[in-house]
Amino acid sequence: FQDQAMMKTMSGGNCNLNVPAKNSYRMVVLGASRVGKSSIVSRFLNGRFEDQYTPTIEDFHRKVYNIRGDMYQLDILDTSGNHPFPAMRRLSILTGDVFILVFSLDNRESFDEVKRLQKQILEVKSCLKNKTKESADLPMVICGNKNDHSEVFRKVRTDEGENLVSSDENCAYFEVSAKKNTNVDEMFYVLFSMAKLPHEMSPSLHRKISIQYGDTFQPKSFRMRRFKDMDAYGMISPFARRPSVNSDLKYIKSKVLREGQSREREKCTIQ
Repeated sequence: FQDQAMMKTMSGGNCNLNVPAKNSYRMVVLGASRVGKSSIVSRFLNGRFEDQYTPTIEDFHRKVYNIRGDMYQLDILDTSGNHPFPAMRRLSILTGDVFILVFSLDNRESFDEVKRLQKQILEVKSCLKNKTKESADLPMVICGNKNDHSEVFRKVRTDEGENLVSSDENCAYFEVSAKKNTNVDEMFYVLFSMAKLPHEMSPSLHRKISIQYGDTFQPKSFRMRRFKDMDAYGMISPFARRPSVNSDLKYIKSKVLREGQSREREKCTIQ
């Protein structure tokens, strides 16, 4: 995610973890309002579904993994469906590594919004790739939520969703139900596989531990013996804070300058 010589540190309680920057990733969740973005994130983080709807301005979560002795960090940016700050959304896209685009199967307008978002992501990331010579791979899942509703209410056909990903091997389509937890695990498994991340990062393929067992992640921990039959552990950081806008801007700038393009004045517009 950043220069491999750098390290990211997560502190919480009695837990102080160093994650190699090359193993740190940001997942950005985008879509219209009321399509279930936060519900999908909640399923991923804690396996729960919240019935009460609360509009999201922007939520930031962090999950840290110990997978066969290697540390990984996944930052999750759950964005607003109203996009009150277009520049912030564009910055989120620039700093994202993997993407989930969510629409509701009973809402045609939300599907149209996903098509616009997919186009914007490809355009924004293409601009950055031209300057940094990054890999062309852009792991993305398009997710049709609320497939637990009756077919009578369906407004988007399955083949329409599949057509959005048919020409890109790094893009997949899933119809899911965050409420019933249908296809959610499968969706994350495929997303992480496309991103070449360990499949144990999927919700059902690692042991979930709380912050009180955070020292389990330390190489010489006695508690590690208690979990010796498991190869993968995941822990949500309760104290994670979203990096500042200034930090994100510096990250983008450093990526461009690192490729020897410091003299080039043309920039990826973020406003």
